[in-house]
Amino acid sequence: MLTDVLIRELIAEPKRIIGKTPAVGYLEENRHKRCDLDLESESVSSRRFAMFVRQNLDFIENFSIGIRYLTGDPSMGSVVLAGYNGPHGEYSRSPDGHYALAHIHLITEHELLLGSIQPRENLREITDRYGTLAEGLRVFVNDAGISNSEDYFPELLQGRLFDGD
Repeated sequence: MLTDVLIRELIAEPKRIIGKTPAVGYLEENRHKRCDLDLESESVSSRRFAMFVRQNLDFIENFSIGIRYLTGDPSMGSVVLAGYNGPHGEYSRSPDGHYALAHIHLITEHELLLGSIQPRENLREITDRYGTLAEGLRVFVNDAGISNSEDYFPELLQGRLFDGD
């Protein structure tokens, strides 16, 4: 069983990207651009993950970046551990207004016990750590411990104006 502590450890443990679809850039479909990546743990060779990136082409601030843990357990399958989202443009859908702001969802042990395999509304954090897809990617790959992200996202090599990068 994935505990809250193990979930956070899985998210942060060092990983590297081993494949990307498409190999370069993004696919466009249904007014979104997207890519999917395969990751492996750098510390536990049998651990595999998947990363996904989605962005609305009409409302570019609306994006999702997430990490899925491939458990290897046929009864559990894969579990979305975290989702880093831009604003979805909806102000009245939730009391805290998180749909209109950048926010991060994390799966919890409790949600898993209830049968969910992706984060719900229970644990979310409104954040000012990013506002664009490029900033979100930078924060995500840092939080997720991905060591070779610049090989697949060359835009991450460009520093932010006021961060001294």
